[in-house]
Amino acid sequence: MSTLLLNRQLDGGDLRSPLVSPALNEYNYSNPKKITMDEMLEKYCGDFGLWQLRHLVLASLAWFLQGVHVMVMLFADREPAWRCLTSHAGYTPCSTAGSMCGLEPSSWEWLGGKGSSTRSEFGLICGDKFKVGLVQSIFFAGCMIGGGVFGHLSDSKLGRKGTLATVCILDAIFGILTAFSSNYSTYALFRFLTGLSVGGTGLSAFVLATEPVGQSWRGVAGMSTFYFFSIGIIALSAIAYFIQPWRALYIASSIPSVIFVVFILPFLHESPRWCLVRGKVDEAMKIMQKIAVSNGKSNIPDDVILALDSEVNESVPYSQSDTNKDAVNGSILDVLRSPITRIWFFLAVTINFLCSVVYYGLNLNAVNLGTNLYLNVALNAVSEIPGYFLTALVLDRFGRKSLAIGTMWFSGIFCLGGSLLTSTNGAWKVVRMVCGLLGIFGIAGTFNLLFVYSMELFPTVVRNAALGCVNQAVHLGAILAPIVVLLGGTVPFAVFAACGIAGGFLVTYLPETLNKPLYDTMDGLQEAEAKPGFVA
Repeated sequence: MSTLLLNRQLDGGDLRSPLVSPALNEYNYSNPKKITMDEMLEKYCGDFGLWQLRHLVLASLAWFLQGVHVMVMLFADREPAWRCLTSHAGYTPCSTAGSMCGLEPSSWEWLGGKGSSTRSEFGLICGDKFKVGLVQSIFFAGCMIGGGVFGHLSDSKLGRKGTLATVCILDAIFGILTAFSSNYSTYALFRFLTGLSVGGTGLSAFVLATEPVGQSWRGVAGMSTFYFFSIGIIALSAIAYFIQPWRALYIASSIPSVIFVVFILPFLHESPRWCLVRGKVDEAMKIMQKIAVSNGKSNIPDDVILALDSEVNESVPYSQSDTNKDAVNGSILDVLRSPITRIWFFLAVTINFLCSVVYYGLNLNAVNLGTNLYLNVALNAVSEIPGYFLTALVLDRFGRKSLAIGTMWFSGIFCLGGSLLTSTNGAWKVVRMVCGLLGIFGIAGTFNLLFVYSMELFPTVVRNAALGCVNQAVHLGAILAPIVVLLGGTVPFAVFAACGIAGGFLVTYLPETLNKPLYDTMDGLQEAEAKPGFVA
C-alpha cells in the first residue's frame, strides 16, 4: 500500500482522492474499442454456454405458467356427464342419448354435482351455451390488451425482468380470485383480468430468455422456449384429471405462478440488451462479464466496451460518461414511420393472427371430437413437441421463411382433410382426431417459429413494443377461435385450413433473417438497409 501511495505522490496525485476514480465504476476504460452485443458474445462471452442455458431454462418456465393459465378453461368450462333420475308422472321421458334441454329440470342431474364445472354451476347450457365461448373470447381479449400494455412497459421503465415479475404475480392473484367467483359475470371479469397479465407473460419470458443468446444459437434457443408451454398443458391435463371441481382446479393451477415468483425470479438477470439501449452500459457490461466467467471464458478485455450498433462506426471519441448515457427510446410509431419495417409489421401481425386462429382453434376443438377430453388435450400437447423439435433441427438449414411457409401449408392441408370427413362414427372419428393432431404438429412449429422470426425483424429499442402488437394479433386470433369452434361440424376444420394456407402465402413477402444480426436501434437498421446487398 505504501508503494502505491508513493507512486501517487510522484505522479502528482492527491492523497485525499480515492484510489479508484468513481467515474470509472468497476471498469477502467482507456480509449476502448466499441463493439456490438453480438460481437461481444461471439468473441468474448460465448454465443450459448452454461450461463445462457441456465437463464433460458429459468426464464422459459414462465411459458409453463402460460400454458396452464390459457388451457385451464378447457377443463373448468367442460360439459360434465349427466344422468336421468327416476321418472315421475307428468315428466318428459328422460334419456341420456339426447340433450337435456327439453327435459324437466328435476328429471336429471349432473354427475359430480353442480360444482364440477362452470357450465353446471352457472347453467351454461342450451340457450346459454354461447356464454362458454364468450368467456373464453373475453379471456383472450384481456390477453390482447395485456400484450400491448406489458410489451410497452417491457421496453421502457419496467424492463424485461420487471415486467415478467409483475405479470407472474398478477397471474397468481387473479387465478386464485377466479376460484371465488359467485356468478358468471364475476367469473368473466376475473378471466379477463387473468388474460391481461397472461398476455405479457410469455412475451416477456421469451425476450428475456433469448436476448443474451448469440446470433448462431438464437434460433434454436428461441424455439426451445415453447417446450415448456406444451409441458404445462400436459401437466395441467393430469392435474385436471385428479382435481375436477372447477374452483379447486383454478387454485391448483395458480400455485405454480406463486412458486415461480418466490423461487425462480430471484435467479434471473435483466437483459443486457435492454440495459444497453436504456443507457445503462456499465450494468450491461457487468452482466456480460458474468456470462463470460460462467461460460469459462477469460475476462473481457479492458479495451472493449458495449455500444449500440448505430454508435460502433461513429468517429466520436469515447468518454467515460458513456457508461451511463441517456436511454434510447422507441415506440411503435417509429416502426410505422419506416417504410420497410411498416410492411414487415403489418405482415407479421396478419400472419400471426392467422396462425393463432389455427393453433388455438385446433386445441379448443378437442371438445367437438367426441373423444376423452383429458387424453385428447394431452395428446395435442404431446404432438406439439416433435413439431418444435423438428422445426428447431432444420431452422438454420432452411431458414425462417421457407420453414414458416412449409409448416403452415402442412397444417392447412391436414385441416382441409379433416373438413372433408363428414362422418363422426367409428374409425372416422379417429381419423378426424389424427388430422387434428397432425394439424397441431404443423402449426405448433409455425407458432414457435414466428416468435423467433418476429423478434429478429425489429430492433431492440422497439422489439417488445412490436412483439406486443404481434402478440395482440395472436390473441385476436384466439378470440375468434372459440367462436369458430362453437359452429361445430366440419366448419372449424375448413376455417383452419383456409387460415393456414393463406398465412403461408403471406410469409413469402417477408425477408429471410437467418444469420442476420439483432439490431439495437432503428438507425442501425436503417444503416444496414442502405448497404449494398441488403435484401428486404
